[in-house]
Amino acid sequence: MTVNQILSIKGGEVFSIVSTISVYDALKVMGEKNVGALLVMDNNEIVGILSERDYARKIVLKDKTSKETLVKDIMGTGIITVKPTDDIDYCMGLMSGKRIRHLPVVDDNVVLGVVSIGDIVKAVIEMQKETIHHLDAYINGTQV
Repeated sequence: MTVNQILSIKGGEVFSIVSTISVYDALKVMGEKNVGALLVMDNNEIVGILSERDYARKIVLKDKTSKETLVKDIMGTGIITVKPTDDIDYCMGLMSGKRIRHLPVVDDNVVLGVVSIGDIVKAVIEMQKETIHHLDAYINGTQV
C-alpha cells in the first residue's frame, strides 16, 4: 500500500499554522481540529511541525507559558517528508528510525497531506485482514 492510497481513504486535509503565533493559539487549533500535530508553514513552505509532545516537553516541563511562547521557539525542524508513491514499509522505517509520528506528504513542493503513525497502523491492520481472508478462503477451498 502506498501513501497515496492512505490519503485517498483518509483525505488530504492539511492543518497548518504560521510560526509567529503563540503556542496557546496553536493548541486551540489542535483542539478544534482534533489533531496531535500541526504543520508550521511560512510563505507556503514547511518550516516545522508542532506536536503535543513539543508542548509537553518544551513548555510544561520547562515552566514556560504557552501564551507568551511563539511556535517558532519550540517547533520541530528538519522535517522529513514522504512522496505519495512511497509505501507504508518505508514510512514505518522512517517513523521508527527517526522516532517521529507524523510525515508530511509532498509532491513537487506541494503539501498533499500528512500521514500519522495511526494511519500507518490502520493500513497494516487492513492489509493483514485481507491476507487472513485470502488464506482462510484458500484453506477452506472457497472463492474470494
